[in-house]
Amino acid sequence: MTPPPYRTGHVAVIGRPNVGKSTLINALVGAKVSIVSPRPQTTRHRLLGIASFPDGQLLLVDTPGIHSDKGRSTASAMHRMMNRAARGALEGVDAAMLVVRAGQWSDEDGLAYDALKGAAVPVALVVNQVDRFPDKTALLPFLKEAAEGRDFASVHPVSALKRSGLQPLVKTMLGLLPEQPALYAEDEMTDKSQRFLAGELVREQLMRQLGAELPYATTVEIERFEEESSPKSGPMYRIGAVIWVEREGQKAIVIGKGGSRLREIGSKARQQMERMFGVKVFLETWVRVRQGWSDDEAALKAFGYSD
Repeated sequence: MTPPPYRTGHVAVIGRPNVGKSTLINALVGAKVSIVSPRPQTTRHRLLGIASFPDGQLLLVDTPGIHSDKGRSTASAMHRMMNRAARGALEGVDAAMLVVRAGQWSDEDGLAYDALKGAAVPVALVVNQVDRFPDKTALLPFLKEAAEGRDFASVHPVSALKRSGLQPLVKTMLGLLPEQPALYAEDEMTDKSQRFLAGELVREQLMRQLGAELPYATTVEIERFEEESSPKSGPMYRIGAVIWVEREGQKAIVIGKGGSRLREIGSKARQQMERMFGVKVFLETWVRVRQGWSDDEAALKAFGYSD
């Protein structure tokens, strides 16, 4: 029997904030390449997750969630940049996945679908978090509503967290890609550097451990990333991370009483780095103030943001 042709291509993963796009990409890649938290708009950068299979390679473009500025008096430079990054991810892709939350179709889901319509690529609807519905027949009206009047190549109910329903999704997406060899080695999982990933792991802890609004006033800059080695302990990464906030009062909150919160953030981030990099990590963290950085195009570029 002739084996199926090998297929490789770029797939944009689009959706409104907090529908599980990054969790889905991590599940498909089989490793953590994109940070996740319960808070919307955790993802701020475009990131490539490389998912390799016997029949092909999905190059998954993780993007910030497309969101409306409705209800905002002004949109910050960062919010505008994130929307541009999400829409820019559609350039040059071979297919796309629109990720929505099971049972919930909002105006922002429609906004994400509208962004896909102009891309002229096949789009699969991925209905995530179906594990919240013990009776799957209860989902049928929602699936019909979501697909009605919209041109989807296929519809896939999945649970990214439980990693269920992914095999049919992979088969469908590979079938939409061109026949060509793998573009990355089988053991590669992302196009981002370890330095970038270290900063994201610190920011993940800020999203998880701080109050509702404060994480959005913070960003992380890796000032030092050095590899050391000794005959006794083997390789080690020495990393210095600066957490930037916009006001002095925010700095005090991030540091916490006697430095307790900053120690906790650093400890959890270090553990995640050691798990991801497979080496011992020595992490130092500092908190500094740069007023209005999130609405300053020059500051955003200096901190590595782009659209």
